[in-house]
Amino acid sequence: MPPSTATAKRRSARRTRPAGVPSPTMFFLQQFLKRPVMVGAVAQSSGRLIRRMLSKVDWANTRLFVEYGPGVGTFSRPILDRLGPDGKLIVIDTNPDFIRYLRQSIDDPRFVAVLGSAAEVQKIVRDNGFEQADYIASGLPFSTLPDGVGDAIAKATRDILRPGGAFLVYQYNPNVRNFLTPHWDHIEHEMEWWNIPPAQLWWAWKD
Repeated sequence: MPPSTATAKRRSARRTRPAGVPSPTMFFLQQFLKRPVMVGAVAQSSGRLIRRMLSKVDWANTRLFVEYGPGVGTFSRPILDRLGPDGKLIVIDTNPDFIRYLRQSIDDPRFVAVLGSAAEVQKIVRDNGFEQADYIASGLPFSTLPDGVGDAIAKATRDILRPGGAFLVYQYNPNVRNFLTPHWDHIEHEMEWWNIPPAQLWWAWKD
């Protein structure tokens, strides 16, 4: 089967929702109303933000991509679209409703949804048969996490990334830099204004 046809079939399978499963937009809004602090944003990330955030990823050399706080899969689906056939995407969330929704709505053998804390990323990665992650993306609201949790996540993230890998962070609060600078020397920053609200984009590279 030609690669383009195989890719199209994978995308179609991932975007087919079982009967009774709400759309990502509707489910996201329901979760925001239920847990506004935990969700951290009133709207999903824009397509422009996603493309810019993922534009610096070396997809040809990516075997394991990890995502923290996947929500309804706004980033997860574009990551799977770009990920090679032998790659793996592990998403980690503490919200059981999001994990249940993702397991119901994304049908892809490369996809694993884990209920747990991002601070446990090293154990989760190794439990899934990997020693290191190539890239890790996060939309977690660092500024609202309990004391010490943000720093623990940043440290665990740096430890599990391979040399040359990166921590991709999109946030609405510039104070996220305070969680990154103790663990990374090479940090890139941009703004994405075409998003609600405008977002801070960070790429922390493990040299």
